[in-house]
This record gives sequence, C-alpha cells and structure tokens, in this order.
Amino acid sequence: MRSPLEGVRVLDLSQGAAGPIAAMVLGDYGADVIKVDPPGGEWGRKLGPPFIKDQAAAYLGMNRNKRSIVVDLKRSEGRDVLSRLAQVCDVIIESFRPGVLDRLGLSYQALALDRPEIIWCSISAFGQDGPWRDKPGVDGIVQAISGIMSVTGEPDGAPVKVGVPAADTVGALIGVQGILLALLARQSSGLGQRVDVSLLDSMLMFQTVPLSMFQASGQSPGRQGSAAPYAAPNEAFPTKDGHIMVAAYWPERWRKFTEVISHPELGDDSRFSDIDRRVANRKELYDELSGIFKQASTKEWIKKLEGADVVCAKIYDYQALAGEDHLNTAERFPSVYHPTLGKIPAVGMPARLSSTPPRPQRPAPLPGEDTTEILTELAGVPADLVERWLSQGVIGQLEKAGGQKGPNHGGV
Repeated sequence: MRSPLEGVRVLDLSQGAAGPIAAMVLGDYGADVIKVDPPGGEWGRKLGPPFIKDQAAAYLGMNRNKRSIVVDLKRSEGRDVLSRLAQVCDVIIESFRPGVLDRLGLSYQALALDRPEIIWCSISAFGQDGPWRDKPGVDGIVQAISGIMSVTGEPDGAPVKVGVPAADTVGALIGVQGILLALLARQSSGLGQRVDVSLLDSMLMFQTVPLSMFQASGQSPGRQGSAAPYAAPNEAFPTKDGHIMVAAYWPERWRKFTEVISHPELGDDSRFSDIDRRVANRKELYDELSGIFKQASTKEWIKKLEGADVVCAKIYDYQALAGEDHLNTAERFPSVYHPTLGKIPAVGMPARLSSTPPRPQRPAPLPGEDTTEILTELAGVPADLVERWLSQGVIGQLEKAGGQKGPNHGGV
C-alpha cells in the first residue's frame, strides 16, 4: 500500500528541534520533505556534543527522510527560489520569530494568493499574536513560563526543567496534528490554511490534568518529586539497591498491595483508609513504605509485586533500556545508512500502522546535498539558471558523498 502521506510535499524552513521533528514525522509516513538550509547550514547541525564525526547526533536524529537545498533568503533571488518551491509544495513548516518572513515578503498571505491550497504551519515560542508574540524563547524558557517547572522536582528543592526538550517535542507533535487536520479539511474544501502552533500552548495542553485540577481548586500542586498530586501511593521508593516505582492507589490494588508487602495493618490504618486520606498523609505513608522497601532488592520486590498484579517498575536509565529485548527492536530503534558516517541510530515512530508503517529510509541530509536535483526536477528551473544562482551564492550545492545506500538495521 502507498504510505499515508505519499504525494504530499513539505517545505521545511524550520531550524532547531520542534519544526525539524514535525517535518521528520511527516517524512517517516511518506511525505517528500525538502529541508531549506541557510548558507552554512541551520544552527541545529551544531547542537552538540555528542557528534558523529562532524555532525551533531541530535541533528541526525531529528532530520532523517529529508532532502536539503541551501538558499540565502536575505537575497531577493533567494526569495524567488523559495517562492518557486512553494508552488510545488503542499505544506510549509517555519519556525522564525513572528513577522520575520512577512518582512521578507514571504508571508502566508502572499503565498496563498498564488497557491490557496498551501498549508502553512508556524511553530513559535508564544504564538503569532498576543503581548508575548515577539518574546524570544527556547525549550527551557517555555518550560519556565508554562508552569511545568513549578511542578517538577523535589518538594523542598529548586524548580527543575524536564530532562528532555519537552516543549519542542510536544510542539512538534501538535504541529503534525494540525497539519494532518488541515490536509483532511483540504480534501473537502480544496483550500489550505494557516496552522499556528506555540510551544507555550503545547505545554499547557501537556499539563491538562494538573491545570484542570488547579482550575477547579485554585491550588497549585507544587513540586512533589516522583509522586502524583491526585493519588497515593504512586511514586518511587528506595530499595536495598536502588529504587522502585509503585502505583497501588486504586482501592482494590491498595488492599492487595498491603498484603503482598506483608503489612496488611496499613490497609486498616485510618490515615490511609482511602485515597483522599493517603494523599493528605502522603509523607507518613512514604515514610512507612520506604522503611519496608529498603529491606529487599529492587529485583525481589518486582518479582513479588508483579506476581500479585501490583503495578510497579524498576527505574531505568538509558543503558538499562538498551539491554532489554522488548525495546531493542528495529521498530523502536531503527537505523539508516549514511554514505560517509555509516549506520546512524534513530528513534522510531510510536504510531505503527499495520498496512502502512513508518519508513525511516534516508539519513539526515548534509546542507545543500540535493540543491540541483530539487530545483531542476521538482521546480522545473532551467539548468543554466541554477548554475547562475550557484555562482552568485544565491543557492549552495554540496557534492554528494560516494557509496551505496545500505539497508536499515534495528537495535539501540
């Protein structure tokens, strides 16, 4: 079967993480993604360490299944190049500050006059309107402003940023969702539209549960470590040799849990008799359970609790993840072959369509790797004009490295 997005062409003007991840997801499901690099390449290519030779590992992980063209948008001829490409694309993804492309004459409104079916996705820190429109922002800044750092970390500790680029990644997935919805709407109307994604709004949606609770109560949950403000026990406890995460807050599970740990008296304790009391007396409950869990190893507790169907888990680091057969598969951790860097590891797509699965086939491109091919074959630009633009520095072309494309391999 055809890939779900086969025939959809995406012009990726974005840099960094959020926009490139969104474009990569579309590429994995069949879209033809053209990455527009500025001269010298986008800043995400230097997002390291670590590097694989001279390429940032993070960049390689966020930009597979794309072709690259280098265009100098500061020059009028470069803007003409982009306009030509827009005429043969279905989707444009950009992550400039609001107003930057407007000042270059490359606004959504201008392009939509000639191509009303175009879908334009803008991903910015704070959105295209409102008092914060022009504020600069990156993932950590958005995490701070969104409130998520106020609920992350230990109760008596400092605010903590989520240990992954959560705002960028969630914003990317919201961008993909918006683009797919716009493509669906276009099927009936024939018209495209603008998709406005702010990292801030994405992080607010990410916090739907605690924000809903705050709106109802007026009380901020604050920082609670690994615990949840709405349930107990639902947190990590120290064991003899590490930590274990336990979620035994449902009434039937709580009673079974107290029996499995050989302390049924806790189930009858008035401080812990129902979920409301356990949440209210969380510290006392934690102290009781910590003393119990420290008496055996994590492995021993996992075996005992899982045997009684009590929800629990060892707390994994990345090295531990890499050793698990359940995770070490080609679907979860595919790889693509790069002609100069060899096998490049990747992270797979979680939505596994049975008939049209995602296909990570091309490695992240070098800047300008496909410039001539894109302009001549896609946009129909005459070869002599391409040569003139190259000689003038309007566009850039990198000679492709030799070598045959190799097969995909699985594994962390």
